[in-house]
Amino acid sequence: MAAIRYRIEPSDLAAHLFEVRLEIDRPAPRDQVLRLPAWIPGSYMIRDFAKNIVTLSAEAGGKKVDVEKLDKQTWRCGRLLADAMLCVTYHVYAWDLSVRAAHLDQTHGFFNGTSVFLSVNGQEDQPCLVDICPPKAAPVGTWKVATAMREAKGSKGAAKRHGFGLYKADSYDELIDHPVEMGDFTLASFKAGGITHEVVLTGRHDCDTERLCADLKKICQWQIDLFGGRPPMDRYVFLTMVTGDGYGGLEHRASTALLTSREDLPWKGMQGTPEAYQRFLGLCSHEYFHSWNVKRIKPARFTPYELAEESYTRLLWAFEGFTSYFDDLCLVRSGVIEPAAYLKTVGDVITRVERGSGRLKQSVAESSFDAWSKFYKQDENAPNAIVSYYTKGSLIALALDLKLRGDSKGKKSMDDVMRALWAQYGETGVGVPEDGVFTVVTEVSDEPTARWLKRAVTGTDDLPLASLLKSLGVSLTRVPGQRPSIGMRLKSKSGKAVIAAVHEASAAHLAGLSAGDELIAIDGLRVSADSLDGVLDRKAPGDRLAVHYFRRDELMSSVLTLSPAEETVKLMLAAKPVAAAKRLRKAWIGA
Repeated sequence: MAAIRYRIEPSDLAAHLFEVRLEIDRPAPRDQVLRLPAWIPGSYMIRDFAKNIVTLSAEAGGKKVDVEKLDKQTWRCGRLLADAMLCVTYHVYAWDLSVRAAHLDQTHGFFNGTSVFLSVNGQEDQPCLVDICPPKAAPVGTWKVATAMREAKGSKGAAKRHGFGLYKADSYDELIDHPVEMGDFTLASFKAGGITHEVVLTGRHDCDTERLCADLKKICQWQIDLFGGRPPMDRYVFLTMVTGDGYGGLEHRASTALLTSREDLPWKGMQGTPEAYQRFLGLCSHEYFHSWNVKRIKPARFTPYELAEESYTRLLWAFEGFTSYFDDLCLVRSGVIEPAAYLKTVGDVITRVERGSGRLKQSVAESSFDAWSKFYKQDENAPNAIVSYYTKGSLIALALDLKLRGDSKGKKSMDDVMRALWAQYGETGVGVPEDGVFTVVTEVSDEPTARWLKRAVTGTDDLPLASLLKSLGVSLTRVPGQRPSIGMRLKSKSGKAVIAAVHEASAAHLAGLSAGDELIAIDGLRVSADSLDGVLDRKAPGDRLAVHYFRRDELMSSVLTLSPAEETVKLMLAAKPVAAAKRLRKAWIGA
């Protein structure tokens, strides 16, 4: 039997409390330290999950053990009797409806191990048993369990597939990498790469699971084939919480936790692939690609993870950026969407990146390093100060792919880069050093290409996407919008039009408007967050508008001069590309 055992039970659904019991057969004879992670891999921000531990007590040999809290997430148990098993019982408040933490109510339960399982200092490499218990409340008698964690076959009380009971993990690191969903969920499945993939949908929905599984099968199979045809896990689970307006995902070694709007799911009789559904498929594709890129090909700084404090790396552009490139590319190359839909998506990404002046101040390497303090803690000035290593990182991957294809006349591509990274780092378990991606690109292509990539990653220049796309028979044009630009974003707050962000050097900025100001009127007429676009539709660049607004409780006014309309990037297939470009384009996106 494992030396470390956990028992977790939804003890009070209405109060959103899990009760956890931790049993340690061979604790340190004195001063046994227990710790809860401060962050969860894949989400680079200190979350302080320990704040949700409501009560904690310990006993050994039938006697109470003194427990001292050492810091915000660490406890120390006092002197123990010789050979006595240490038992720690604690309650965890679970009311965070996200993919990162834990959530519990009368409809379902969900948890990541980082939110509920204390680690045993000095025994993190020990095997763990987990007894996942059902709630005692009568209305939940039909609840099932969904997780990629292995059932503890051969142990008394072992769980059956989708049942409550004993599960096992080979170490604490594995234990916290298997999120768990419990409830009366919808379950569907398909096979790809010879293994079962499960789709779990929690929440009310009208999803056409047959269509969803058919599309996911194509996506997963394409990715499996990219990396050599053999999945890096024995089974995979898409754990999906369906809500009115949710969106998000977090990767794990054999599963992903997803949050989606029910409007983004396919329905019976749906024609084509609407943008909302394409967005959900892109999210699934992104998290599945992470099964290779970040869960197994990972920065050396993350081997092992140090979850008590920040772990800094300048490589997130390669792990999130490259993944963000392949997530949508996979959709078109697997045949789930058409090339035109893919090019529209890429054009939208270019547009978003170019509208933020932060890209001219911060490189994606810097953005990666500062993820803990800037990217995951964005404020109203974020568009003017930072760049996303997701979006610009994906454009760097796009540019690198196009460059590799063009320079080698189609013999090399980003596919080769990913396969080389997998062979050198994923299959070996060796962490990628901070310069490792550049070294791999040198080996796949040449040193000048690696130097080009390093300049793109460490610099702030815009990428030469127009010329690179043209070499593959794709045109990039910038189309002006229909209305003049005011350069600010409004949000509705208690019926008030409040400025959420002001873009640098925009009309709003030059007029002295700031985030937090409550917009009252334009040219003497009341304005709201919903009516602003209608006002601008009747104006032209250069028009001067009298603006009244509250800053705090003081009424202020200004004159604002409208700027030219913002441009949107459009990508189109060239009608008659030269033969070489046509051949490269077909190999790239099948067009």
